[in-house]
Amino acid sequence: MNAIDWDHKYLATPDRLWSAEPNLFVADRLAHHTPGRGVDLGAGEGRNAIWLARKGWQMVGVDFSRVAIERASQAAPEVTWHLADVRDWEPEREVDLVLVAYLQLEPDELEKVVRRSIDWLERGGELFMIGHDRTNLVDGYGGPSDERVLWDLDLIREWVADLRIVEAQRVRRPVETDEGVRIARDTLLRATRP
Repeated sequence: MNAIDWDHKYLATPDRLWSAEPNLFVADRLAHHTPGRGVDLGAGEGRNAIWLARKGWQMVGVDFSRVAIERASQAAPEVTWHLADVRDWEPEREVDLVLVAYLQLEPDELEKVVRRSIDWLERGGELFMIGHDRTNLVDGYGGPSDERVLWDLDLIREWVADLRIVEAQRVRRPVETDEGVRIARDTLLRATRP
């Protein structure tokens, strides 16, 4: 989907397309981190960047949807928001955290974003990735139906081989639906720059 498609998707819901709460794994894993400078790539309406900013982080959120960035900036003017394509965008300085949450790009595009973002990390800085895993298509709930944009944990591990892997696994994420709780399958990878 391109930026215009996403704008239409956001406009189809008058309030928020996604929850205002941070992703379960972002909240669990980053709750006690010492705040620093961070960037949220593909931030959407900003739920993760906003939550981190309220925990003391100096956050930058980047997304190519005008509607999403407008909603995010209204909700949290304390975050620096950039209307830009993450495939081309660069931060002004190194950061302590690069968050890539549900940025579902084809592997060659995602690899470029990930490899570039590694260069943005301060020593000890963390790359935090959470996204729809390829097993979700058959064994999980929700997410994209295009297998090409679902994440492959083994492939991502290769891209971050120069980092120290803190955590790399497929995780189960409960999703509340009208029919009860369903389970989505995600890739979770955390790695730090030595």
